[in-house]
Amino acid sequence: MAQSPLSQTSSPIKRSFGKAVSRFVSVAAAAALLSTSVIAPATAQRGKLPLVRDAETEDLLRDYAKPIFAAAGVPSAQVDIILVNDKGFNAFVPDARRMFINLGVILDAETPGEVIGVIAHETGHIAGNHLARLRQAASQAQIIAVIGAILGAGAIAAGASSGSVDVSRGGAGLATAGAGFGKRSLLSYQRSEEASADRAALTYLEKTGQSAKGMLKTFSRFADQALFSSRYADPYALSHPLPRERYNALEEVAKKSRYFDKSDPPSLQLRHDLVRAKLLAYTSHPSTVERAYPRSDKSLPAQYARAVVASQTKSGDRAAKAVDDLIRQMPNNPYFYELKGQSLLESGKPRAAIDPFRKAVALRPNEGQFLVWLGFAMVASNDASLLPEAERILKAGLQIDANSQIGFSQLAIALARQGKTPEADLATAQGLMARGDFQGAKRYASRAQKNLKSGTRPWLQADDILSYKPPKLSR
Repeated sequence: MAQSPLSQTSSPIKRSFGKAVSRFVSVAAAAALLSTSVIAPATAQRGKLPLVRDAETEDLLRDYAKPIFAAAGVPSAQVDIILVNDKGFNAFVPDARRMFINLGVILDAETPGEVIGVIAHETGHIAGNHLARLRQAASQAQIIAVIGAILGAGAIAAGASSGSVDVSRGGAGLATAGAGFGKRSLLSYQRSEEASADRAALTYLEKTGQSAKGMLKTFSRFADQALFSSRYADPYALSHPLPRERYNALEEVAKKSRYFDKSDPPSLQLRHDLVRAKLLAYTSHPSTVERAYPRSDKSLPAQYARAVVASQTKSGDRAAKAVDDLIRQMPNNPYFYELKGQSLLESGKPRAAIDPFRKAVALRPNEGQFLVWLGFAMVASNDASLLPEAERILKAGLQIDANSQIGFSQLAIALARQGKTPEADLATAQGLMARGDFQGAKRYASRAQKNLKSGTRPWLQADDILSYKPPKLSR
């Protein structure tokens, strides 16, 4: 069964390969990422993060973050924004290279400014080097282990009510790993660092000409929660303790900004609303989506949510028709074509899915996830004449987007069908590395290396996998 655009994360192996393997496996060790396939609710598995992929959501968050990073003097390429499949409102930075954001942040935020405020605050921690003590106190392996504990504490605080997310069913469903549980104490930053991140966030918003009203709206909720039992508190409130006094000081400064009453651009608000509708549709029961977006709601986000539900519950043709209605209204939206392609792919019509995926790629040629889906559709079409092109497209997608396990698996199939068995074994090994299955990766890498020419790039890639030693996590 095809997996959806909201799909599980993985990590690539790119050249320069020694460094790439190190980065690649550090993410795999941190997240213990699953293989592509299947449609299942998120479940708790110790030591794992439920990471997900979606091009549209990731693009939106990158656009939110780009000006903030620039104002903070943080290179955009330095920080990966990683989606966590959890409906609780939470975000955290375990180091200077990764910012984890729960889907719940977007689902709960009515305006872009609310999400931008969270990103600005977390960027304050990165720019302020607030995690230095953690890095000094623990080895890199321990830091990786802490990531799972951070999310786990949030899940405990949410009482599982933010809970299991129905994922990866068709179209753009989510493929997941489970969330690990850890000690709540790992969530806490120093109060002085939290206040510093608050001030930094206000500075970044001022520099970029954006209102802090959304940030205040989010933080006000958490300040109010401090009056009640932490049993009912949002995970973000626990990880970012916000006494009412601190909120009041933040509000006083924010309201002095000349941008305080500035609204988000309508085009950005529409993108935000579309992503919220999509995420709700993929993570909720159809009846929940119907209540949120009744048939009387003719807005584009409401139609999008209903089209996503159709892609999961109806035939490919009917779902494609629902998406066609969206495309007529916004013909240059690449994510609508992605959804159409996925609807057809999931309904067993991979050849028909090729054209919408080609259109998505034409609109966003540098979106690696689109290239992977196009290659997937070609491979699934079982047409030998398409395999050379599928191979090129999948390699291009993996070169751009280093986080696609499904890309490695489909590349392995395309190579094997062309009789390129050693290269197929290498692609399988790379996919297993992304999954965190180091032993399996080494088996395939060994088999590949025996049949590859010594000293070539593929041979060196296999050798890097064979020589990799996973970090030993401290107890």
